[in-house]
Amino acid sequence: MSGSGQNRPDSGRKAARLVRGAMIAALYAALSAVLAPVSYGAVQFRAAEALAVLPWLYPEAVPGLFAGCLIANLFGGNGLLDVVFGSLATLAAAMLSRKMKSAWLAPLPPVLINALVVGAVLSYALGLPFRLTAAQVGLGQLGACYALGLPLLLYLKRYARPQTRDKDDGEKR
Repeated sequence: MSGSGQNRPDSGRKAARLVRGAMIAALYAALSAVLAPVSYGAVQFRAAEALAVLPWLYPEAVPGLFAGCLIANLFGGNGLLDVVFGSLATLAAAMLSRKMKSAWLAPLPPVLINALVVGAVLSYALGLPFRLTAAQVGLGQLGACYALGLPLLLYLKRYARPQTRDKDDGEKR
């Protein structure tokens, strides 16, 4: 019996993080599916990308976003390249967003990485000019991540008070 009570709070936190990551994955996939007409293609506004800022507060959002994007891209109709490279782009962007020193910079990696990677994939898959496709994806990402995601992040930072950021890892709350 010694030590058994000490593990319970830690296992409860682990379970909460697992559930939060799964909820982020499900929400990302569901938003992409419900808003499918504007979530896929060369001109896209994937509202689910607003969630791409969440790794800044919640480390479990990194795998959650990757899984959600993978599921969403399986149903997107842009082929295996989009499933693989689009999902890997989201994973890389989430990992970098986690490392940003400021909440205001957290949306930047998803905007830049998806503009380049998804822009390249869609340019190849759809036979469109890369610069145009990258610009269109980048503008959609800019809207989703900064117009929707940043206000979400600032709200959560202020009111949800997650305890997942290290004290010396970014802004003070």
